[in-house]
Amino acid sequence: MIKTGNIADIDCVLGITKSCARHMIKQGVYQWNEQYPDRDSFVNDVKNNELHVYVEKEKVVGCISLCNEMDEVYMAVRWKTINLNSLYIHRLAVHPNFQKKGVGKALMDFAENFARKKNYESVRLDTFSKNKRNLKFYKSRGYHRLQEIYFPKQSEFPFYCYELIL
Repeated sequence: MIKTGNIADIDCVLGITKSCARHMIKQGVYQWNEQYPDRDSFVNDVKNNELHVYVEKEKVVGCISLCNEMDEVYMAVRWKTINLNSLYIHRLAVHPNFQKKGVGKALMDFAENFARKKNYESVRLDTFSKNKRNLKFYKSRGYHRLQEIYFPKQSEFPFYCYELIL
């Protein structure tokens, strides 16, 4: 079940993202670290009703943040659609014990269906260039890889921007 996240979910969500960060680092993927994602990001997501959590047997095992405001780092990207009506995905995470069981797919299905119901023109996101699993996942869902952006606090390597036209 996917529901809108609340303040009570934040500690669990942070536990998931920290577990994901450790799991990725063990695989040589330095996408997340101690600085990101952080509590303030999730508190802000909750305040704006942007955090959604995947609950299995009364336990939060995954999360995704959906917003309609473009982050400043995206301003220079040459998107395929105009910049007025897109949904942005941030902080998609599934606890490592629940990965490869359809949770990430369900969260992405939820996000894309949400975007269609709200009449967005596209869904946009970014992912770490060295995260081969994510690159394959988004390509398989029909996302178009666009430009590189950088998050120096996270990695010296680029992140790729993706867009799905609805």
